[in-house]
Formats: sequence, C-alpha cells, structure tokens
Amino acid sequence: MKIERNENLKEQVCDVLVVNMFEGEKTSQELANKYAVEEDNFKGKFKESYLLQTYDKIPARKILVMGIGKKEDLTSDKVREIGAKITNKVNSIKAKTVAVDFENLDEYKRELAEGLLIGNYKFDKYKSNKDEDNEEEIIVSLDIKEDDLKIAEITISAMETARNYANEPASVMTPTKLAEIAQNIELNTKVYSGYEIEEMNMGAFYAVGKGSSEDPKFIHITYAPKNAKKKIAIIGKGITFDSGGLNIKPASSMLTMRDDMSAAACVLGVMSKLKELNAQIEVHGIIAACENMPGCSAYKQGDILTARNGKTIEVDNTDAEGRLTLADALCYACELKVDEVIDLATLTGACMVALGTQAAGIFGNDQDLIDRLIKSADKAGERYWQLPMYKEYGDGLKSEMADIKNSGGRWGGASSAAIFLQNFVKEGQKWAHIDIAGVAFLDSAQKYYIKGATGAGVRALINYILNN
Repeated sequence: MKIERNENLKEQVCDVLVVNMFEGEKTSQELANKYAVEEDNFKGKFKESYLLQTYDKIPARKILVMGIGKKEDLTSDKVREIGAKITNKVNSIKAKTVAVDFENLDEYKRELAEGLLIGNYKFDKYKSNKDEDNEEEIIVSLDIKEDDLKIAEITISAMETARNYANEPASVMTPTKLAEIAQNIELNTKVYSGYEIEEMNMGAFYAVGKGSSEDPKFIHITYAPKNAKKKIAIIGKGITFDSGGLNIKPASSMLTMRDDMSAAACVLGVMSKLKELNAQIEVHGIIAACENMPGCSAYKQGDILTARNGKTIEVDNTDAEGRLTLADALCYACELKVDEVIDLATLTGACMVALGTQAAGIFGNDQDLIDRLIKSADKAGERYWQLPMYKEYGDGLKSEMADIKNSGGRWGGASSAAIFLQNFVKEGQKWAHIDIAGVAFLDSAQKYYIKGATGAGVRALINYILNN
C-alpha cells in the first residue's frame, strides 16, 4: 500500500471514496446520505460499513461509508481500527485506487494512516498459492500533513520489520541471522560470539546457549546523533527458539516458541529506522541472542552461574532462561553510562495469566520513567500496566548455594522475574522492564492484528524516543 497526500479528495477519480459517519448523524456526502442513511437506515455504528455504487454521479466508482461510532467514544486507537477495517474492505473488493475523505478528525490523521498501513500486513512468504490479484499495490489518497505521514509510514515499516522477523521459522531466524540483520543496519554494530561472550564474563547468557549447535551472539547497535539530548539503552530478549532446555516444554507450549525473540525483533525494527526519523537522542540497541536447547552440553538444574557483575545464580529451572540472558545484557547496558535502560521480553507466562493479550506488564525502579513509557505506549496504541515489585516477591529467589535462584516459584511469577532482573541493574541506574509475553504473538486475529506476531513495543518505543 502507498499513501499519497491529496487535499481535493471529493474530486478524486478512484475505485472507492471512503467517508466517515458518526453514529446517529449524517455525512457530508449526498449519495451516502440518500442511500445509506435515508433509504437503508444505516446507523454508523463503530466499524460498520455500507458500500454503494455511484453510477458515474461522482468521480469515484463506489462509496464506502465507515461507521465510527459515537463522537464521545472515539479514541486514537479506535481510529487505527477503522483504518485497518478500510484496508480489509477495499482489499476484499479488489479496489486499487482509494480516496479516504474523513471529516472532523484532523487530530487523528496520523493514526488513520497507521491503521490503513497496519491493515495491509500479511505474512505469506512461504505460501505457494498467493492471490496474484491482490499483489498489485493499492494507492490511497489522504489529506494529511507531510510530517504526520512520514512518521506513520516509518513507524509502521519498523513494526512490519519486527513482525516479519518474529513470524519467521526458528530454522531461519537464528542468532547468526539476527546478527547479520543487525550488521546490515547502517549504524555502528558490534557482534560478539562463542568464546568472546565467555571472555566478557557473561556466564549466565553463555550457559543458556550451550545446549544448541547454534553459536550465541551478543549484539550491540549504536545510534549516536551529534549533540544528543540524552542516552538510552533498549534491550530485547533474543531467544530464537525456546525448547525449555532440559526442563523441556510440552509440545503445545513449544509450538510458537519462534516468537521468543519478539523483543529482539522490536529492537532491530526500531534501530533500523532511527536515522530516517532523525531521532535526537543516543540509542543503544542490545540483544543477547541464542537458542535454549537440551543438547549434550546444555546447562542443568543445580548449576551455579556467574553473571557479568559477579553475582552467582543457582539454576532452579532451565526454562527460566530469558532472565539469565537479560541479566548479562543489563550489566552490559549499565556500563554504557546511559540515562535510562529499558528492557523488553516475552518473559513470563504469569504476565499472560495476569493481563492476557490486552496489555504488557511494566516494572521498574523509577516512577517517572515508568509513567512516561505508559503514556508513550498509550498514545501509540499499546497498553502497559504497572505491576508491583514488593520485596516479598524476591523471597522465592533466595538460594542456599548462590546469591540468587533463577526462578521464584509459581505465584507472582512476573513480579519475581522483575525482582530477579533488578539484581543486575547498577545502583542509581534508571531502569524499566516490559514483559510483552501476552501481546507479542496472537493465536487469533484481534483488533487490527492478524494471527501471529504483532511487533509489540515498536510503536511505543519510537513514540518515546521521538518525544524525549
């Protein structure tokens, strides 16, 4: 899909003219009012639509009336849903030229553009029977400010990049492949592997990757504009496949574990677009990438690991591996002397139980940072819900043999995981942890998402970076 700026939409020659209708009101389009409202009693309820032929009475061949519900109920994210619905509708009727003439919604034009683009996403790379009729690009005309369109296009492109990476089979999206992708981003990128990781004293991360024939990769991408206003690090969990290790998962739980690198995909998507966005803060993208496999060299329950900051960890469960890789990544990030460290991870099933697929859990040691991230996510159409980090959640992490265990038992698992991570955050370092386990990969279509990877975190982080 390509969106073009056009202020004269009513005179646009196109396959479909799309107009909006608030519930219980009329549109400014006479044909739509006559046939949809007056003759067929179309109400304009949220996401309802009405399609009519124009019989050459106007330049457009058809009119699509989109109901957007009551004015008082409208939100920026509902506008994204409307945008995606429009794309789905025009795709279904095989329209190739579309004019979207929405009135009284000027403050939501960027969100409308985002929704139109999100709705066009599909992952059919491995299908041999693609619908060739739908391969031709759709041209959408929209009255939108140039800057808003630019940000929308770049943001959704970053989101699509992340979705594509997370949807790839684990046999394709290996740690080596993630490293290759990172090195192809036109930024300063360092990649460490195998013995280098061990020599960097990343004993927790290195242990997780030992059970796989795939070499682990530690990736550090730097975006450093001149006169940067601040410095942040974003860390993405990069388990390219999680079998559970020797504490092997049931088959049904392993089925979608290619998505356990969704946060790494998010970081790559964001970092790949910072130059285009002309972001004015320094950003360090960090990924500790490996597979968690039960090979002959796999780490075992009862092993004692030493993280980069010298803390020792008793392995209670090899399926609590993501926090081990993040432990060393957090230590590394804190050494960069950044203002803020933000990590994202598909970390715990407990967070999914608590928040389902509707919100990510957020934790941290600085309330202002947490509040700003929640606000940025909300504006971008993502939801973050703060969960507690009471010190009692750490009781289950106490070890008789080491400084800490890597698993704190069944109850409050999202919070105990955050407590574990905090042990590897340098004192005085502002830090936030975002558990995207429930929102990164969907088993069925939801809102403007199709089944599969959602690109969780991309829009929230880009919005946060641009507004700092």
